[in-house]
Amino acid sequence: MKLLRFGPPGSESPGFLDDAGTIRDLSGVVPDIGGNTLSRAGLEMLRSVVPSSLPPVDGNVRLGPPVADVRHFIAVGLNYTDHAIETDTPIPDEPVIFSKAPSCIVGPNDDVLMPRESRMMDWEAEVALVIGEHAFELAEEDALSVVAGFLICHDVSERQFQIHRGGQWIKGKSSPSFGPLGPWLVTPDEVPDPQNVNLWLTVNGITRQSGSTAKMIFPFRYLVSYISQFMVLEPGDVITTGTPHGVGLGMKPPVFLKPGDVVELGADGLGGQKQTVVLRG
Repeated sequence: MKLLRFGPPGSESPGFLDDAGTIRDLSGVVPDIGGNTLSRAGLEMLRSVVPSSLPPVDGNVRLGPPVADVRHFIAVGLNYTDHAIETDTPIPDEPVIFSKAPSCIVGPNDDVLMPRESRMMDWEAEVALVIGEHAFELAEEDALSVVAGFLICHDVSERQFQIHRGGQWIKGKSSPSFGPLGPWLVTPDEVPDPQNVNLWLTVNGITRQSGSTAKMIFPFRYLVSYISQFMVLEPGDVITTGTPHGVGLGMKPPVFLKPGDVVELGADGLGGQKQTVVLRG
């Protein structure tokens, strides 16, 4: 299934993308795409719904982030060897974990707002996953059983805030609009091998990133198990799993985003995103 949310920011309704590419309104079936809806039981219930029985939605509607009320937005840094090398950073022995503020989450095609003090705003195409079950201290072999689905994340980053302002990476990762998610949440049955997904990103039509989750240092299964050793994972938590090489910081000389730039990104089977960079007023 491809689950989504549509409508104005803050007032999105739950939806479903049928096999013909038509958005169907799920608001008569579930209150939103979050919480118990993401559990194994909740997803099984949604699979029993006949798509043609749901009202169709205008295809030009705005898409919001496909997960509602995210309480914890967890990110993994330096999870591709080639990305660590391009940023002159040692390849980690254990996953590098940090948080993005949930308030940075927006829809897949919403504008990305450049902070007024930004000097080094960068792009990062990533494949993220969403937790569907309460989980703590999971064994690695059980880790994927708590995953409700996969989706695209644009981990927008302000490198000056991240690197040169002291403290934790969260400073450079959490400005409003720095977490576009979607366009939809794809359930695991439609992602037969998450460890073999191609992803890409362009800026103004020029390819900047092209990689595969096959090259992740720490795979999805390991990451979910690892993170669960340190914290309880709850339904709706988002874990974004790192970016391949090709970020602006790694170019020589570095290249960063500026107002008016158009960023497009996508991944096999997970759809695509498109954002315009706009200076925050």
